[in-house]
Amino acid sequence: MTPARNEKDISVTSDWGASLTPRLAQFAVVARHEHVTRAARELGVPQSTLSRAMTRLEDDLGVALFARHGRTVSLTPAGRTFLASAERALAAVEQAAESVRADADPGAGKVAFGFLHTLGWETVPVLIRAFRAGHPRVRFALVQNYGEAMLERLRAGDLDLCLTSPVPDAPDLVARRLDEQRLRLVVPDDHRLAGRRRVRLAEAADEHFVTLERGYGMRRILESLCAEAGFTPRIAFEGEEAETIRGLVAAGLGVALLPPPTVPRPGVRELTVTAPRAVREIGLAWLAGRPDTPPVAAFKSFLLSRRGRLLSG
Repeated sequence: MTPARNEKDISVTSDWGASLTPRLAQFAVVARHEHVTRAARELGVPQSTLSRAMTRLEDDLGVALFARHGRTVSLTPAGRTFLASAERALAAVEQAAESVRADADPGAGKVAFGFLHTLGWETVPVLIRAFRAGHPRVRFALVQNYGEAMLERLRAGDLDLCLTSPVPDAPDLVARRLDEQRLRLVVPDDHRLAGRRRVRLAEAADEHFVTLERGYGMRRILESLCAEAGFTPRIAFEGEEAETIRGLVAAGLGVALLPPPTVPRPGVRELTVTAPRAVREIGLAWLAGRPDTPPVAAFKSFLLSRRGRLLSG
């Protein structure tokens, strides 16, 4: 059985990595030329400095990497084994560097952008199309999720920006309110309130509600507005997606408080809530202190410029 690595083992391994990494490129150049002087000329360092570096590398590893023949060198079997791993490591570093440079390219970089499911049908595609009119090569990694999950991914560095609701208030985040969306009381089309156009939320106090699961912003908004209206909602069903909630309402399983649909759904009526004022604020959030790449900065500026008309196209 392989023994567990202790903290000392991990520290030694980390120290080795820090010590060996700067010399991998030097080693690879010497191995390619099989001549220290020519390798030193390519690297722009004195030949004596490069010779000492290779000797220290062999001493640190405890194995001969080169067989020396006057001014020329050749790889030993151990040297050939080490070269293969060194070239893979250098290629991985180069690939990673190219990737981050490409993502930061002002004209063709990448933006990791999160948004609520209810904004994904129309709002986000319209926003991206408008932005790409001026930045046609910028790429997007798009993530749809509920608010709390997106903020977790923002904190983890998986997202650059996210559109969420409610607008978060946390010391490690920066958030800006962009717009607000009126919420509707959604009832089955044969419901006692279905013939109304406007309704006070208190009139639904005795109803069973179909709503999103805990952790979703709309769930918190529902509970807050119901409390303001003087009652606690009776939850009959919970779901993860607004259109599924509408389907459950259409089936007569309860009523719901939701943002307006992009496309009208048969089987339900959408009633304006007159009291309390039923809206959800949509905000843009990002991690405080994290520097923006040029494409992220450009997209952030574009979104902030659309305050008050984010949802109007």
